[in-house]
Amino acid sequence: MTRDSQRRLEGIVALVLFGLTIPAANWLIGNAGTVCVPNGPCLVPVWPGVMAPSGVLMVGLALVLRDIVQRRLGTLAGLGAIGVGTLISATLAPAAIVTASAAAFLLSELADFAIYTPLQRKRFLTAVFASGVVGLVVDSLVFLQLAFGNLDFLAGQIIGKAWMVLFALPLMLLLRRRDERLGLVAA
Repeated sequence: MTRDSQRRLEGIVALVLFGLTIPAANWLIGNAGTVCVPNGPCLVPVWPGVMAPSGVLMVGLALVLRDIVQRRLGTLAGLGAIGVGTLISATLAPAAIVTASAAAFLLSELADFAIYTPLQRKRFLTAVFASGVVGLVVDSLVFLQLAFGNLDFLAGQIIGKAWMVLFALPLMLLLRRRDERLGLVAA
């Protein structure tokens, strides 16, 4: 397999996984958790004494996967993934949270893109971490305010999404090192 075909394959896999995080997050929030609030989200513990809507784990993962899509397939593919992801989010979200889901997804992914893009060539891990943190904060603020009219679960949202970003960093470091060893230049 050539380097270019390897990059393309990895980008396509990341793109598919990115797309799957959206319906997974929407399903989790309404169906899976240690407790489900009547007419509200299902919750999971993300820290001792801190609960968050269960979809947070997929949202944190989506932010990192979108970075990989951009790294492997280029900035236009990254922006295209954001557009398609927003449509998927609006289509698959429960009726009560369609606007919140789509708006939070669009704004958080664009914030991630804006931070990641200028940093990623020279400071890849910093770019993944910083863009993920900014994206997860934007997503949390927008989603909670639009979906529930309050920020009651803000701490849990941020912590839950941050776990996924932090868990992904060692993988991103391995990816970066492998790219350098194989001479795969970032897109």
